[in-house]
Amino acid sequence: MRVLILLIFICSCNFIYAQKEIDSLLVVLEKTMENRKGYDSQKELHIRNLKDLLDDESLSLEQIYQINNNIISEYETYSFDATLSYIEQNISIANKLKNQLFIDESRLNLAKLLASSGRDKEAYDILTDIDREHLADKLLNRYYSNYKKVYLDLSFYSLANENKQKYSNYYKVYTDSLFNRLDPSTEEYLAIVETKFRDNRQILESLKINTRRLAMTNIGTRTYSLASFERSLSYELELNKDEQKKYLILSAISDIQAAVKDNASLTTLALLLFEENKIDRAHKYINFSFEDAEFYNSRLRFILISNILPVITKAYQERSEMQRVKLQNLLIAISILGVVLLFTVFFIFKQVRHLSTTRNELIQANEQFKELNLKLNNTNSKLEKLNEDLSESSLVKEHYIGTFLSIQSNYIDKLDAYRSMVKRHIITKKVADLFEKTKSKQLIDDELKLFYKNFDDTFLHIYPNFVEKLNNLLIEEGKIIPKNKGFLNTELRIFALIRLGITDSSIIAKLLRYSVNTIYNYRVKVKNNCAVPRDNFEDEVMKIGASIK
Repeated sequence: MRVLILLIFICSCNFIYAQKEIDSLLVVLEKTMENRKGYDSQKELHIRNLKDLLDDESLSLEQIYQINNNIISEYETYSFDATLSYIEQNISIANKLKNQLFIDESRLNLAKLLASSGRDKEAYDILTDIDREHLADKLLNRYYSNYKKVYLDLSFYSLANENKQKYSNYYKVYTDSLFNRLDPSTEEYLAIVETKFRDNRQILESLKINTRRLAMTNIGTRTYSLASFERSLSYELELNKDEQKKYLILSAISDIQAAVKDNASLTTLALLLFEENKIDRAHKYINFSFEDAEFYNSRLRFILISNILPVITKAYQERSEMQRVKLQNLLIAISILGVVLLFTVFFIFKQVRHLSTTRNELIQANEQFKELNLKLNNTNSKLEKLNEDLSESSLVKEHYIGTFLSIQSNYIDKLDAYRSMVKRHIITKKVADLFEKTKSKQLIDDELKLFYKNFDDTFLHIYPNFVEKLNNLLIEEGKIIPKNKGFLNTELRIFALIRLGITDSSIIAKLLRYSVNTIYNYRVKVKNNCAVPRDNFEDEVMKIGASIK
């Protein structure tokens, strides 16, 4: 059982760590997205510097061709139209020079561009026109690589199983032809090995190769973007969503830093977040991807995004509408509460005025009572004189006794009438409870004890396991054991209030009738004995669940 709990705890910690890592990476990604114009400006500056080289009128056609090749390499993942324009310029230069090497190289560049943008038929037609037998040896790798890309796309997008299998076989043939010519230490060689392992579901071996690929490059390059994207594919097959998202984020960051507009990472990430109901981020990322695709003018990316964008946009609009309705309802509720509050304040004001009037009447009644006391004193003086007179003779005594009894009776009647008047006055003016509650502190003590009892009963009814769960967060020496079952002590009541969301020490002190300093000392004392990170202790208390009996 302990081993199981430990495993669950470790898994939970790993999950929390992975989630925090992803959240941090998402923050970096969005910061990178905000700086897109800066990265694009660096790219365009580099391209402009290359273009400036063409202003030299003394350049030969061969030199112009080589400079154009460098510009093509920069534009390849940045702008389809610009790349196509410079490739066509080089094809024209190659034809003017009648240089077969340049002609074949430019046509291979054109086939690669068309294949990467989803124009596989056009790319295939160009490749079939290239004479394989007379192709320069240094161009063979690119020739095989282009065919590999074309047949990979055709096998992936073909709907007919027969065609899919045929294209897949051709893909394997050209992959093997390329593989046999590559240096095992090159990135392209390792990429093919990784793909083979992944296709055969040898994920661990695939990840090992990918680790080597990532070590050979740096973030902010096209190579890093591809390697991290392909690593996400391996984690997708493992159903490891966290690692898949992590490397999609890293790939997207690298794409933006390298000003790669022909990318897939951010689109895939947006789809994953949409499936997790993280609509806002999914909507933000898919629109960012759409802007890149629009800038690059990639037909393939437009098709892929067009299948996703409407769904995410619709969900985003529905969510926004729901939030608008909620906000509207909240404003209405606040307005109603404001009106109710206004009436409440008016009612309280009237009650205060009424109470003030009652207080004045009580003062007047007290003055009348003083007057009665004065009359009573006068009456007592008279009675004393009568008593002296009564001592002179029994007849006089009998007479005075009757008079005394009569006066006393009248006094009692007056006191009774006054008592009745005061009682009736108090009852009528509704201040009897106030009168009784201010007589003695005992009433407050009794009410406080009743308050504690009612609070303990109610809280433990809602959170019957609270004491046990709280003690699970404390070391053995610091566990809190209440003296009486069914009752909480002061420390437990403080953290019970914290569990209810009352974290301000001044409010807790006011509720429990302690000083703020006392509450603070209790909190520090308990947190000093916690078995979890001290800064997270009260967050863990807030997680203790309710269990209604």
